[in-house]
Amino acid sequence: MFFRKKASASEAFPQKAQNRIIQCHTGREEIVYDNDDETCSGILPFAAFVILRFYLAMKVFKAGSWDEKMKEISDAISEGARAFLMAEYKILVVFVIVLFVLIGVGTRSIVTAICFVAGAAFSTLAGYFGMQVATKANVRTANAAMKSGMNRALSIAFSGGAVMGLCVAGLGVLGVNVIYLITGDIDVLSGFSFGASSIALFARVGGGIYTKAADVGADLVGKVEAGIPEDDPRNPA
Repeated sequence: MFFRKKASASEAFPQKAQNRIIQCHTGREEIVYDNDDETCSGILPFAAFVILRFYLAMKVFKAGSWDEKMKEISDAISEGARAFLMAEYKILVVFVIVLFVLIGVGTRSIVTAICFVAGAAFSTLAGYFGMQVATKANVRTANAAMKSGMNRALSIAFSGGAVMGLCVAGLGVLGVNVIYLITGDIDVLSGFSFGASSIALFARVGGGIYTKAADVGADLVGKVEAGIPEDDPRNPA
């Protein structure tokens, strides 16, 4: 919540609000944040994201039944995805520690370095929650497409994918608001965003490599073990 005011900040606002106006002012116009609304403006969107995220996750988990073969394949996919995440996160822990030290020394701000770690942690949680639901949605989407048609399958697939986006947006809003409410310094938010984007970058690159490796493996299994020719529709890989 904000409004424009031409009067000086010292006449109408406390020192904490005045500091924020000085950082944000442009010309004669000043942006003033309403202290009473700050908490609500950050918590309410986060709460909405969390509620919608759990609703979509439960929608995915409750979708349909499947045979034992499909369950076996789904469990193997989930196990492989968890193994990949754990292996990647072990490497990223070292990366985060090194960057924490470099940021703290380079900026001479331990708060910015801590915000970097917070952003990395939130990004990690978003990736983990998204991966958990996405791997569970796979078999349910396939089962819905087989038994109920395209519309039902699309609904489950969209819900499974939306969980990741809601986690990213919700945790991002929560982190930015909590850090700003605690520190009152907008400059340290760069550390939070840097930490979140760094983990997301590694997840994107590492996930692409992992996906390609899985694709090559499935293609070889189809050719060598099952004797399926190249580009045969029976082997989606």
